[in-house]
Amino acid sequence: MVAHWEKLGYLIAGKYRAKVMACLSERPMTPKQISEKTGLYLSHVSLTLKELMKIGLVESLTPGLRRGRLYGLTKNGKEILNQLNRLQESGSINGRERH
Repeated sequence: MVAHWEKLGYLIAGKYRAKVMACLSERPMTPKQISEKTGLYLSHVSLTLKELMKIGLVESLTPGLRRGRLYGLTKNGKEILNQLNRLQESGSINGRERH
C-alpha cells in the first residue's frame, strides 16, 4: 500500500484523478455518470478508476456487476481528498487544472 503523502502527491500529479474523486465525493457514480459530469472520455475515467482503486482511494460498491458498476470513495480516499481541498484553499498548491 502506498504511504499517505505519496497518495496525496499521486492525486495532485494526475490530470484526471482529482476530478474523478471530486465527483465521487458527492455520491457513488458509474463511470458513465462521471464521464458526463466531468466531460472526460469514458476510457479515461475507467483507467483513472482502476488507478485509484489500486492505491485504495476508490472502491467498487457493486463488484458483481459487469455494467452499471457503482464506485465510491474509501475512507482513506475521503481523507486524502479533504486534505487536497484544504491545501488548495490555503494556497499551498495550485488548484488549477493542468493541460
